[in-house]
Amino acid sequence: MSQDGPVPAPRILVTGATGYIGGRLVPELLAAGHGVRCLARSPEKLRDHPWADRVEIVRGDVTAPDSLGPALRGIDVAYYLIHALGSGSRFEDTDRQAARTFSEQARAAGVRRIVYLGGLTPADVPESELSPHLRSRAEVGRIFLDSEVPSVVLRAAVVIGSGSASFEMLRHLTERLPVMVTPSWVRTRIQPIAVRDVLRYLLAFADRADDLNRGFDIGGPDVMTYRDMMRAYADVAGLKRRLILPVPVLTPGLSSHWIGLVTPVPRSIARPLTESLRHEVVCQEHDIARYAPDGPGRPLRFTEALELALRRIQEAQVATRWSSAALPGAPSDPLPTDPDWAGGSLYTDRRQIAVDASPQALWRVIEGIGGDNGWYSFPLAWAVRGWLDRLVGGVGLRRGRRDAQRLRVGDSLDFWRVEEIEPGQLLRLRAEMRLPGLAWLEMYAEQDGKGRTRYRQRALFHPRGLLGHLYWWSVAPFHAVVFGGMARNIARTAGRESNRKRLKATESN
Repeated sequence: MSQDGPVPAPRILVTGATGYIGGRLVPELLAAGHGVRCLARSPEKLRDHPWADRVEIVRGDVTAPDSLGPALRGIDVAYYLIHALGSGSRFEDTDRQAARTFSEQARAAGVRRIVYLGGLTPADVPESELSPHLRSRAEVGRIFLDSEVPSVVLRAAVVIGSGSASFEMLRHLTERLPVMVTPSWVRTRIQPIAVRDVLRYLLAFADRADDLNRGFDIGGPDVMTYRDMMRAYADVAGLKRRLILPVPVLTPGLSSHWIGLVTPVPRSIARPLTESLRHEVVCQEHDIARYAPDGPGRPLRFTEALELALRRIQEAQVATRWSSAALPGAPSDPLPTDPDWAGGSLYTDRRQIAVDASPQALWRVIEGIGGDNGWYSFPLAWAVRGWLDRLVGGVGLRRGRRDAQRLRVGDSLDFWRVEEIEPGQLLRLRAEMRLPGLAWLEMYAEQDGKGRTRYRQRALFHPRGLLGHLYWWSVAPFHAVVFGGMARNIARTAGRESNRKRLKATESN
């Protein structure tokens, strides 16, 4: 039961609820009075969302027919908001098979409509010449439209909203590079759309009773080049005018490396974004307005979308981020609780220290770690590790935090992912930097038998092959500085904050 009364029986399924768009669509559907079921490979990632107790969450995978049957049972409208990422043909095969499996299972379950958010494609470019990712999005849309379930396919170009990968790429390129030598794709015309309008269009098909089966181009009112977008961002953000010098020599591969170094968006995501930007993506029609009337001031202009996104970031109200979704190549294995996990090695670095503060004060420091607060030890070492990670295509340290004070399961935290939280007691992070193995970091706020506060810390590493073992022993000499310093500084910070509060309370009395 929610605070607002009985939860309606689910009649809408949302796939990709742990991602950027799906995580924002769910509360919109709930606000409109719909019963919602969420399909997730890792349901625990949705556990701490503010709407989690108002939806039904089921474990499943769109590539696994056995898990889709129960998830689609009793569903009228199914939102398909997931995409594979990667390189080569494998991700296209995954996308294709997942879409076919989903449409077949939806037909068998009696689903009335599938709603899919794909990519906007140029009208004058043969599909075979599209970037692999645009080509795959187009193919998935066609699979749904050709299926036996009536489908609505929405095709969007660049989505602008706080936390979207496209917005983060635009923001960091513009803020960090007052003079830019840029790829030729900065001259490509694009029709961006505000995330609010994307959600409004998606929501419009939640309760239609007809058998509509067609695709729609969706975009904002502005058609502009990427260079125009960067200059508009500089104006809205109050930055000096940016000097942008396009050159023809930066290929999509080189561009993705460059973006990976300058922005928080890792190469694995930057590459499909930049590959797609070589095509002009402009809406050929606006028929969507017949089914979702725009009204005054809608769709939002590009500068209005920017202003809203920046305001959300400044107010720390970013509901979802691109990094909420699992990244390509990131480990997804659960924490190894057995030291002999999988019959292999598990290296451990343990630290514990007494803290002159309450467990609650210590927990506030633990939960606030990362992002602007840093990692409480040897900042240069963490910065170098972040740069090295980005050089090999990893996420680096620039993802930061979704919220400056609160964490929830599934949040990205620099180059970690929050795997488990026991409020006031345990924070467990799983590494998403590029490593020859799997790594976790655990932080505990505890009390001993005499009521004294204790901070306990555990770093774990499960090596992969000989390189993994060599990696551990090569960095082990630095653990006393990095992990030991972290434990000492977290304890000191908690004690200092606790003393400050005690002193303030004494002065007020």
